[in-house]
Amino acid sequence: MAPLAGKQRTGLKMNNDPGEPEKTAGRPWTSWPSPTISAGPPNLDLESCNLELQSNGCDHRTADLCQGKLVVRRGQPFRLTLRFVNRGYEASVDNLTFSVMTGPDPSEEFGTKVCFQLSDAVEEGTWGASVVDQQDTVLSLQLSTPAHAPIGLFCLDLETSTGDQSSSFTLGHFVLLFNTWCPADDVYLDSEQERQEYVLAQQGFIYQGSAKFIKSVPWNFGQFEEGILDTCLQLLNVNPKFLRNANRDCSRRSSPIYVGRVVSAMVNCNDDQGVLLGRWDNKYEDGISPMFWIGSVDILRRWKSESCQRVKYGQCWVFAAVACTVLRCLGIPTRVVTNYNSAHDQNSNLLIEYFHNKFGEIQEGKNEMIWNFHCWVESWMTRPDLQPGYEGWQALDPTPQEKSEGTYCCGPVPVRAIKEGDLSTKYDAPFVFAEVNADVVNWIQQDDGTMHKSVNHSLVVGLKISTKRVGSDEREDITHTYKYPEGSAEEREAFLKANHLNKLEKKEETDMAMRIRVGPGMNLGNDFDVFAHITNNTSTDQTCHLLLCARTVSYNGVLGPECGTAEQAEVTLEPFSEKSVPLRILYEKYCDYLTESNLIKVRGLLIQPALNSYLLAERDIYLENPEIKIRVLGEPKQRRKLVAQVSLKNPLTVPLSGCCFTVEGAGLIQEQKTVKIPDPVEAGEEVKVRVDLMPLHVGLHKLVVDFESDKLKAVKGYRNVIIGPA
Repeated sequence: MAPLAGKQRTGLKMNNDPGEPEKTAGRPWTSWPSPTISAGPPNLDLESCNLELQSNGCDHRTADLCQGKLVVRRGQPFRLTLRFVNRGYEASVDNLTFSVMTGPDPSEEFGTKVCFQLSDAVEEGTWGASVVDQQDTVLSLQLSTPAHAPIGLFCLDLETSTGDQSSSFTLGHFVLLFNTWCPADDVYLDSEQERQEYVLAQQGFIYQGSAKFIKSVPWNFGQFEEGILDTCLQLLNVNPKFLRNANRDCSRRSSPIYVGRVVSAMVNCNDDQGVLLGRWDNKYEDGISPMFWIGSVDILRRWKSESCQRVKYGQCWVFAAVACTVLRCLGIPTRVVTNYNSAHDQNSNLLIEYFHNKFGEIQEGKNEMIWNFHCWVESWMTRPDLQPGYEGWQALDPTPQEKSEGTYCCGPVPVRAIKEGDLSTKYDAPFVFAEVNADVVNWIQQDDGTMHKSVNHSLVVGLKISTKRVGSDEREDITHTYKYPEGSAEEREAFLKANHLNKLEKKEETDMAMRIRVGPGMNLGNDFDVFAHITNNTSTDQTCHLLLCARTVSYNGVLGPECGTAEQAEVTLEPFSEKSVPLRILYEKYCDYLTESNLIKVRGLLIQPALNSYLLAERDIYLENPEIKIRVLGEPKQRRKLVAQVSLKNPLTVPLSGCCFTVEGAGLIQEQKTVKIPDPVEAGEEVKVRVDLMPLHVGLHKLVVDFESDKLKAVKGYRNVIIGPA
């Protein structure tokens, strides 16, 4: 923080940490020069300033952040206490002028420096200071902050003047955050339960798997853990806009729209010194697999400790989770959402086209992608830059996919605008609209090279859009916030507005139908059957040619090797009948190629040669990992040692080697702990470890666990732990 120009600074004893003087410029507080003698009262000589960390932290819901520094929320007053040496404050003769400054070169022009005097009445919505109480030489004050002040690190100075005498003091530093409890703040939420969930909750779930088997993965956001706030502020201070013009950037931090856009860009490292490097090719040997992470804290601490060098590696849910941590830490209500069958539309035509050869195999390099699932975040804010009705949840996507205004970021775009098909809305509405509404067309190449359009009713874009339910460990389906009910008049109107004419075309009716069914026992390590279930809706016999193929697949749609095939040259169905054709999938065929997403794509192609008709059906199958069991031994009390016993049974028919458990949890354990298992874990054997915990805070916490080995990876588990007072 730059010193005030033209003013002598006087050292000052601080009561942030009682008994320790703050190291400020000028003379030590114990040896200040005597005030100048004049005919009137001597100038006020300040002994100490107490920033009242405990009471302010409690009032502003920042107690976990007020460890050695003051952290408050804008639009809400905070208190401080001044102790003078020589006499008490006299309103009739003393003038007290405060200065607050943010940024490396504070400027009144940009609003990063503001001066205001102690007064009886503070005008609402402005910086101000007023007296709360006075006892002899001790003066208790209340400082008010505007609900639209820039957020960030501020320096607080005081100038005292009596007659022609004056002195300047640095009172200390404080961090100002967005305030979802303040009705005048752009991030105001009127539900206390939602404020607790979307700003204060440090744990949650991210949804993975497939639309037909949704898997909840626990995540430790940890926005109040030690050092995370400083890391979030550093992330703002290394963004390219700050480096180009620091004052302008700091002044624009008053807007959650601006801050959200900066965070979206800075969580990935594609244009800047951002946090995470994305990788999707299953080659993570020189870093850490995206599936390994169980929280944001370890990622952000690595980035900070390694001088803002990118952390390897992230994928969509990791980018989204880290963005959620940063935005909650800064005070913006935020949640992670998952969209199943999410389209990545590169040319903005709202159409995803797949090209197949005559055997139903996808031709490489010619296709846009349908991701099995894709995660982004929603943040709650007003949109004064848009028409009324677009306030509320805004979609932000930090995964680097397409550039927005020259930078790899996305949003914020109102979720309401996506639902209404308003693609003119900033930012990046067409891209997000396509993610949940794009149409899919499959083309089959004939022997003569021509393309034949096939029917595929099994792949619908934008399904089961999911987030964690408020105050619960259950999933909430929020698809209705992005889309009107299929076939409704409102849906038709939204598609017309978006010029999504291919969606308005009448679906081709077929005499034959096919879908992929699964049987029981879809667990990793098992052999299992899947079925092509075919229906003849006609009054005549139908003879078809059936091709079935199973391939491992990454969550973003990249296919791996085959792990099962079946072909029946003639499948005959009687009128109005059904038939199931099985495909056996063996562990020995998929074990070496299954990605950490645990997904297998099964695709069926039904050909009616007489009609030159092609019918496609597909399904993504999620293979369940074994359960991690967690027992907590001891009485869960604040600052009392606990032991967590963590165990897992090897479900495979082969031994596991290189096994380790990794454990973390905000409020339960200060830093991530890893326990390695030296010996192989035999088939069917249960492995157990113990981890020491030291809970620091009362209330509900989640202990999150990851298990890794050579043949079984990214197994997740969690346990809720309620900590009582000491």
